[in-house]
Amino acid sequence: MTEPYHKILKSAAIEASAPCRIDMGGTLDIKTFHLPLRRMSPCTVNIAIRLRTRVRISPWRAGQIKISSAGFDSITLQSDVLSFNNPLGLMFAIADYFGVSGIHIQIESASPPRSALGGSSAAGVALVAALSTLFEKTGAKPLTRRQIVWTAHAIEESVAGVPCGLQDQLAAVYGGVNAWYWKDALSPGGFYRKSLVRKSECNDFARHILAAYSGVPHESKNINGRWVEQFLAGYTRQLWEGIVIDSRRFADALVSRQYRVAGNIMNTETAARQQMTPDVLNAAGKRLVQAAKARNCGARFTGAGGGGCIWAMGDSDDIDRLREDWRKMVAEIPEGCLLDAGIDTDGLQVTSL
Repeated sequence: MTEPYHKILKSAAIEASAPCRIDMGGTLDIKTFHLPLRRMSPCTVNIAIRLRTRVRISPWRAGQIKISSAGFDSITLQSDVLSFNNPLGLMFAIADYFGVSGIHIQIESASPPRSALGGSSAAGVALVAALSTLFEKTGAKPLTRRQIVWTAHAIEESVAGVPCGLQDQLAAVYGGVNAWYWKDALSPGGFYRKSLVRKSECNDFARHILAAYSGVPHESKNINGRWVEQFLAGYTRQLWEGIVIDSRRFADALVSRQYRVAGNIMNTETAARQQMTPDVLNAAGKRLVQAAKARNCGARFTGAGGGGCIWAMGDSDDIDRLREDWRKMVAEIPEGCLLDAGIDTDGLQVTSL
């Protein structure tokens, strides 16, 4: 191993971690939607939660890249013949972008696999940051947080082969509770952020949300792909305009701490999505959403739905009652569980071990 970074990794592995997220107004972060709708100032609201994805890079055999991740078989490939059409293809693509070899990439995620919480994007962000830190130790200029967002997103979109949004990378890098506005997506910055909850208020804010895994992995390309096709064909323009309005109203409701109002807006937005793609909620998801409505709370799927997680918002007393309802429901679902919906205010973190 002759590369200068190998000696660095032999003395200390590098680890980076980034949080997953729950969201409202997702898909509007995809250019297909927010560019035609820019006059309405579309936004996506996401909440970084204390379910972190960790990536560690350490030395491996020369000329090879090994990637290990819970829930997947480990894959080892020769660095000169890498393939990206495998479950860990994004990570191989990022390693290839940086031109590294002879490394072992280990991924640990606190979220269930394919739970629609943005875990794969958080892993991508963490790996970009870890490799940037590694090369900084060799004298290279480190990437800024915004550059990490754009780099991780661009590589993920290129590997996915379909339009991808930015919200997962943004939540992973910045943490907290934010509205991301896409009106200025063609400007050098590409987006702007509005913080909706101060760091000191996040513990109280967390009392108004609840999250559960429905027990069924999601497949985002299926749902997202259909939304894109429908929108391009002009069939769903009015529904998406309504979703833009709902997302902006939701952000305003969080600022004014009107949690029941925010929940009602969630229900309206979820109904619009179901009108376009009825299978955006699976059977377990529908039961969880109905239970939330019965407790005067709002609920929706995370990410592109079609499985994965459901999250709810409402007044804290209503959420407490709903928590007991959901606890009983997920106990009857194989692999179903309640999740830690505490707010992650730190975002991306990098350490040498």
